[in-house]
Amino acid sequence: MRIYNSKNSLVIPGSMAEFPPISKGQYLNLFLNISFLFLIFLCLTTHFYSSNSNFLNQFKTFPNAMTAPYHDSDTGCRQLHEYSDREAKCSYVKSHTGCQNGGYISYLQLFYCNFDPVLGYSALILWLAVLFYLLGNTAANYFCCSLEGLSRILKLSPNIAGVTLLSLGNGAPDLFASIVSFMGDETDKVGLNSILGGAFFVSSIVVGIISISVCHSGPSIERSSFIWDVTFFLLSLACLLVIIMLGKINLWGAISFFSLYFIYVLFISTSHLCHRKEGVGDDSAASGSPILPVTRNFLEYQTEGLCEVEEPLLGFVGDDKPILMEKAGLVQVGDDRKRRRRCLDLQPSTSSHLFVCRLLFFLELPLYLPRRLTIPVITAERWSKPFAVVSVTIAPVLVAVVWNSHGSKPSWLVYLIGASVGTISGVVAFFTTERSNPPTKWLFPWHAGGFLMSITWTYIAADELISLLVSLGLILGISPSILGLTVLAWGNSLGDLVSNVTMALNGGAEGAQVALSGCYAGPIFNTLIGLGLPLAFSAWSEYPASYIIPKDNSDYETLGFLMGGLLWALVILPKRNMVLDRCLGGGLVAIYLCFLSLRIARALVPTS
Repeated sequence: MRIYNSKNSLVIPGSMAEFPPISKGQYLNLFLNISFLFLIFLCLTTHFYSSNSNFLNQFKTFPNAMTAPYHDSDTGCRQLHEYSDREAKCSYVKSHTGCQNGGYISYLQLFYCNFDPVLGYSALILWLAVLFYLLGNTAANYFCCSLEGLSRILKLSPNIAGVTLLSLGNGAPDLFASIVSFMGDETDKVGLNSILGGAFFVSSIVVGIISISVCHSGPSIERSSFIWDVTFFLLSLACLLVIIMLGKINLWGAISFFSLYFIYVLFISTSHLCHRKEGVGDDSAASGSPILPVTRNFLEYQTEGLCEVEEPLLGFVGDDKPILMEKAGLVQVGDDRKRRRRCLDLQPSTSSHLFVCRLLFFLELPLYLPRRLTIPVITAERWSKPFAVVSVTIAPVLVAVVWNSHGSKPSWLVYLIGASVGTISGVVAFFTTERSNPPTKWLFPWHAGGFLMSITWTYIAADELISLLVSLGLILGISPSILGLTVLAWGNSLGDLVSNVTMALNGGAEGAQVALSGCYAGPIFNTLIGLGLPLAFSAWSEYPASYIIPKDNSDYETLGFLMGGLLWALVILPKRNMVLDRCLGGGLVAIYLCFLSLRIARALVPTS
């Protein structure tokens, strides 16, 4: 029988030791790690005891990893469902290279040749959850830490950092998923639909839920900031609509498109400076910032504590006025750190407690340890010299492995360069760092290395996620663009829902202001940078010719409903004296549900 004390902590019978409380985030973290271990065991068992065990794509036979990793004469595996039984489908998948969707794992072969349907669906869904976790958690726990360190080195103001580096950190999952999906002809629709679907979800569902949730308190939103954000978002979507209507874009057009974001940043910067010079009060100053909330990663679990930030970059609005994130309910400082310290400080008499704590600790390692051993982290709370030395040693080797995985055969010269750079970096780190304190000099190489390796891990997760979604689309007979519009968009946007709604509910009027600004600043970044950069890369690969954008009439529907939702907010909110209420929220939710019902119905009804 479990015994709990007044603090909801588990007490081990026969001892006075109380088991430290486990957060919901840790429960989810444990579940995903156990799922990961189960999937590894399942795959290893299949690999050694099945005749159809060749489900790993060891080297992706693509001509160019940056331009066309999915190009193949039979890409799409379109004839898969012409076969009725699983054995025929297995033979088809194994004999057609077009059924290999660019990831490190051949999911179609794994599903049709190795697993029965129930086990196959269960394994793919669990792996989908793990990939979403890796994508979001890497951005939150590593990518953002490196960006925050770089922002301190570059001495960026909190306001500027919020719309540049931290927008990049918050938008990293969407950005890299979009870049990966634009690498091929058959998957670029996934990236376009995931960006538009995420923007629509955040600007409609998240804003709608915020409006309905805080309507009882009636917080007022600053007019000029709201109108500027929505108007610029509409301008960005109008430019995207023109690009889709033309059906092609050259390199300079793509550069011009994503350069619009720098105009947005310039306006925010100028507005911020004008507010400071005019000495605007705190209340009105809050209007000047579209800074995003603390985290978009609803799966985030801090394995070693929070990033040490000298300036709370995400906790400022307007004229550098801090918002208490603890008050907003978005930061839990020290709980997990204290729990681990208590596990390590146990006396011998509490052996059962010690065993449980250590078991939980080791269960958290599978998804944590590979990234910790390859991503340099030098924040004070997470500093460890052994980890630092090992990470700078292994990181170049991992980059070499990822680089070689995109070639027809491995290049031993790349491995040699990676091993040499890693050895030199490890020796330098060993002799120039202290065991007790992180380095205080030459910080830029450390943060730049963390930034690069965070990108590497995010790219690996995004690459595998896109491959899995395309495979699921083929298995279910659903267009991958629909999965990008729904599953991928929702998975990358649930963090916005949780963090923005929490900020609005617990942060008062200022929290509602920051949350609503984040609901528009994030989609603006994802639309201009998340689509602009992949379009620029694709146009670069076709230069001097133009990149041809695949025609999909459903894109017009998505853009039409998205712009309709923005126009609804732009008309209703000023008429309601900038007060968030059920009228605004209900309308936005209704618009999104109508759009979603139409797309799903059209996807389910076969075309003649």
